[in-house]
Amino acid sequence: MILSRLSLRNFRIHKNINLTFSDTLNYIVGGNGQGKTSVLEAAYYLCTTKSFYAKDIEAVSFSDNDFEVNGFFNDITEDKIRVFFSVQENHKYYFQNEKLISRSSQVIGKFPVVILTPADHAITQGSPAERRKLVDSVISQASSTYLNILLDYNKTLKQRSVVLNRLREGFSKSAVAELDAWTEKLIENGVELINYRNNFIKRFSTYISESYNKIIGNKENPTIQYYFLDGCSEDEIVNTFKSLIEDKRNEEIRRSVNLVGPHRDDFIFTINEINLRTYGSQGQHKTFQTALRFAEFFYLKDASGKTPIFLLDDVFGELDAYRAGKISEYLKEVGQAFITLTDFADFSFLKKDEKDLIIKLDNGNIAYA
Repeated sequence: MILSRLSLRNFRIHKNINLTFSDTLNYIVGGNGQGKTSVLEAAYYLCTTKSFYAKDIEAVSFSDNDFEVNGFFNDITEDKIRVFFSVQENHKYYFQNEKLISRSSQVIGKFPVVILTPADHAITQGSPAERRKLVDSVISQASSTYLNILLDYNKTLKQRSVVLNRLREGFSKSAVAELDAWTEKLIENGVELINYRNNFIKRFSTYISESYNKIIGNKENPTIQYYFLDGCSEDEIVNTFKSLIEDKRNEEIRRSVNLVGPHRDDFIFTINEINLRTYGSQGQHKTFQTALRFAEFFYLKDASGKTPIFLLDDVFGELDAYRAGKISEYLKEVGQAFITLTDFADFSFLKKDEKDLIIKLDNGNIAYA
């Protein structure tokens, strides 16, 4: 899958620009504030219907009332995608080949995308929610079934939380019966999510090892472990789920919080059997974050049968020359990628082939090299 063209209107700093891309590497070069990240953000909108870091209204150019992003994806056929957001309506419209798509879940996975940004430090150094977000994003792009179960599970969490709050305010038989019904649904969907995640991690681990070795060699052994239901084994998921939720029933009512389920799971990263989050160096964290994204890319490519587009936002400045050079070499195996840089001359280790493009952004002007 190739993103061949992109046009932006009233999108952040870009009042009206049209971009044409190479099907290999596209280096988007410009000083601070020239809208390099906005180009990646627009591509992400086309693939997911949303920004990777901001609200829709924040993407509208100052003093304007709407924004529009158009793009063309080429695979077996060509798809024209249009995203339009109106400030007045506070509503966003997504069109595929002029047909309105009303639900974002209908888009996820159609145009797989992987993005590596400096904010990825939160995946290895932040809270478990960041790691769940990564895993859910990867599986959801590969499996619409998983996405639908996840959406259903999240709705159940909200409904169950409302009932827990009602019970905290006062006991009633109807509320107890309602809680039991939502608990049964929570367990049903929760078990499915856990099974999906277990199977995913077994397969994804191979991709992480391969990507990590490409970047740093085989002197370090990275692993990822799925920690769910307080350390439960795969053979006892249903019984443990029921037991834990029964044990915490009174606490859940007292706090009006769902305390048991895959929304509280974690994924543990290790290097040579040492916990990365606790003991990893900055270099190891950065390498692991990068390896995760390359692993995501190749996993999605195999699982979906489509080649994702790969977006890398200002990542080389944080790497030492050795790692940056290895990643530059690795990118040659990807296909199409979009890489933002402040100045190409500062990154002599980057390799530019004849088909690769350098796209320079300067005060709304575009120049190709």
